[in-house]
Amino acid sequence: MYLVVVLAAIASFCSVRWIYYYILIVAKDKNLVDNPGSRKLQKLPIPNVGGIVVFFGIVCGLLIGSAVCGIFGVEKSASMLPVFAAMVMMLYVGALDDAIGLPPWLRILIEVIVILSLIFSSGNCIDTFHGLWGIDSFSWWFAVPLTIIAGVGIINSVNMIDGINGLSSSLCMAVSILYGSYFMRSGDVQNAVLAFCAATSLFPFLIHNVFGSHSRMFIGDGGTMVMGLLMTWFTIRLLSDDVPMSSYYDVDVINPIAYAIAVLCVPIFDVIRVFTMRIMRGCSPFKPDRTHIHHVFLDINASHIIITINILVIMLTVVLIWFISTILGASSELQLYIAVGSSMFFVWGNYFFVSYGIKHHLKFIERLSEFNNQHIRIRPLWWKRLSARLDVPEARLHERIERRESEK
Repeated sequence: MYLVVVLAAIASFCSVRWIYYYILIVAKDKNLVDNPGSRKLQKLPIPNVGGIVVFFGIVCGLLIGSAVCGIFGVEKSASMLPVFAAMVMMLYVGALDDAIGLPPWLRILIEVIVILSLIFSSGNCIDTFHGLWGIDSFSWWFAVPLTIIAGVGIINSVNMIDGINGLSSSLCMAVSILYGSYFMRSGDVQNAVLAFCAATSLFPFLIHNVFGSHSRMFIGDGGTMVMGLLMTWFTIRLLSDDVPMSSYYDVDVINPIAYAIAVLCVPIFDVIRVFTMRIMRGCSPFKPDRTHIHHVFLDINASHIIITINILVIMLTVVLIWFISTILGASSELQLYIAVGSSMFFVWGNYFFVSYGIKHHLKFIERLSEFNNQHIRIRPLWWKRLSARLDVPEARLHERIERRESEK
């Protein structure tokens, strides 16, 4: 099983590394870019088709993983066809949203249809609380609406957190690794392959997105909606009644719901706060503004990479607190309260503390802003060298294409 996962993950990484520059050149040539605007942070047009690159890597990894399973006789779980079809649908919808902009109601309607199709084609649904508050399995009349609400919320929260370089891709990579480790220990080979392929497909893209100059690409709505769909599927698998749990993840030891909340704490709780604040102001919850957690860090001049690291630390801190509670023997209900409480404290607390500091001119926040302002434009030598090196393959590929055109 470990060999299957490793080979599939390597295949995903290599395929993304190979196709990245081809997609980059096509995107620039066809003007498939995100142009600068009043709400945009970039100063130049940036290709926004990174989701196609990541999707290609995931598919290649799944193909290699399935082939290796067949060669070595590793038992497979349920078919991945429903998940693959749902990913394709999300990729198309996100690409259309990037190109022409879809109204929120239409996106949500499509998401509901996709999640419903995924539920009934896969036979999986969030239909158990694993003994939380004395509730085990329950009827699909309640489970299906619950799964739809959770799925739409996760997809849109992942999509809306994508505001700075590296944030959504690094968060999704971390979440995929955490879910993948669960699937590995519970013996779910295909979902372990899917999770680690998603993580290794995101890694090469993340490097270009953060450190690249001419080679930078945005993941786009196509990519965030695919990743949101995958996060939804992983959560469904975690909380489905017909999925066996290993002794390592015995429900008497951990609360899977608390685990899911801790892993997805940043996108979920940030969007809950944003929607609540917009509604309280009398605005549509889908009307864009600058009230996400990364925006408040931008207001104190923090760089994109520093913001991303801080938000990753917030997520990992919540997961660690939850994990410590399991070691200390916390009950299922207490684990849930700890996961929710720590998520609210760290995700909401960081936003309100920095916002309060900016509004009331706290010396600590002002000094932090001045420090960030002094260093935000300074790039160490290794950063500049890495950026230059990432740009080289594109230039070489351009030369090769021009040479072939001249030969014709």
